[in-house]
Order: sequence, then structure tokens, then C-alpha cells
Amino acid sequence: MSPLKITPDETPAGPALHVIGELDYASSAALSLRTEALRLSPGQRLVVDLSGVEFCDSTGITALLAARQHAQAAGATMVLDAVPTHLIRIFTLTGLDQVFTFRPGDLA
Repeated sequence: MSPLKITPDETPAGPALHVIGELDYASSAALSLRTEALRLSPGQRLVVDLSGVEFCDSTGITALLAARQHAQAAGATMVLDAVPTHLIRIFTLTGLDQVFTFRPGDLA
């Protein structure tokens, strides 16, 4: 079991969060609290880098959906960056590949 670690960063387009570890029932509240605390402005982009996520359950997905909703409420957008294959599969099976915006690469 890998504890969740969330590292914030700033990009020219807006805030970024690099998520490492397991995003599950025991840890997803930390991501929710972190994203709710972000002050987003219209036109900004929130980047959530999931390259280090080893496991994600339904509460982790719910936290990501809440982050997306928080961004949209502020007039911002959200993208999931560097999503591992095992998470892409979950998003595809649940239809969330039609909800989230994905991009490969880094936090640039």
C-alpha cells in the first residue's frame, strides 16, 4: 500500500496537482480537500497528473469528478495528465472517458 502524496505546482495556464500512490476510500478525501481549496479563475486550467497513481477505486473517481465540477463552477477547465493504462481502462469501462479530458505528457 502506497500512501497518497499530492504535490502542487503552478503552470502558466493554472494550478497543477501531481498525485502519487493509492487513490482510494482512505485517501480520496485528501484530494477532494486539496482541490476544493484551489482558487480557480475563469479560463484557467487545472491539471491533475495521475502518472504516479497505482490504484484508484470509486471514491477516487468521485474525488476526480468533484475536482472537475469545482473547476467548471469557477469557469475553469480540468485535464487529467499522464493517466496510466490501468486507469484509462477504468475510465473507459465506466464511460468516464467521455467526461474527462485526457492529455499525455508532463505538467507543462
